[in-house]
Amino acid sequence: MRVEDRLIVALDVETYEQASGMVDALKVEVGIFKVGIAPFTSFGERIMDKLSSLGKKIFLDLKVHDIPNTARNAAKAAAEKNVFMMNFHCMGSEAMMTAAREGAEAGRAGGPGPILLGVTVLTSMDKKALESLGFDKTVEEQVMDFAHSAKNAGFDGVVASANEAEKIKKVFGKDIVVVTPGIRPRGSREDDQKRVTTPLEALRKGADYIVVGRPIIEAKDPKRAAEKILEEMREYK
Repeated sequence: MRVEDRLIVALDVETYEQASGMVDALKVEVGIFKVGIAPFTSFGERIMDKLSSLGKKIFLDLKVHDIPNTARNAAKAAAEKNVFMMNFHCMGSEAMMTAAREGAEAGRAGGPGPILLGVTVLTSMDKKALESLGFDKTVEEQVMDFAHSAKNAGFDGVVASANEAEKIKKVFGKDIVVVTPGIRPRGSREDDQKRVTTPLEALRKGADYIVVGRPIIEAKDPKRAAEKILEEMREYK
């Protein structure tokens, strides 16, 4: 897979005009854009239509965590819109994820359907944060438990930090898709992330796709910022 096909840019901005401008600035370098909860709520339909018209792939990042029927309907709707990938919280249960898979299969109408991803442990969380929620396992142990649930439900892959990607690939095989957020290029600040890695480190540890938001969209020159990340990714052998 080309590095240009492995970079996902998060359109975590406040207005449609900002998102549209960002897509225009990056449309040569970037093939996949992430539409998260806030932009989806504010202008999701418009930006998704624009991305589709440009032939760009959409990662619908809603982190669905709901009853099985709602998850089923959400996945079906995403498949009908030809979304490239979509995620669901593993904490929502294996039954919820199974229902989501069924919904995606019903909505894809003969097409490939979205890549279904189980969100394991957010990259903004560490062991202390897990303990505050009642989990007594290490971050890696909890990630692997969630990954097992996603795999059992028939999901294509997981969202996990690069720290766990290598073990996920070892346990579940190279075909499981690992999408890694919390990416910070060399010299970037960590912001509110706890488990971060550089683009190159993430690829070396087994990530199939990396998600980059603020280091690109908050840069003075987003196009150049994306180019520099791609240059770093090309060092991966």
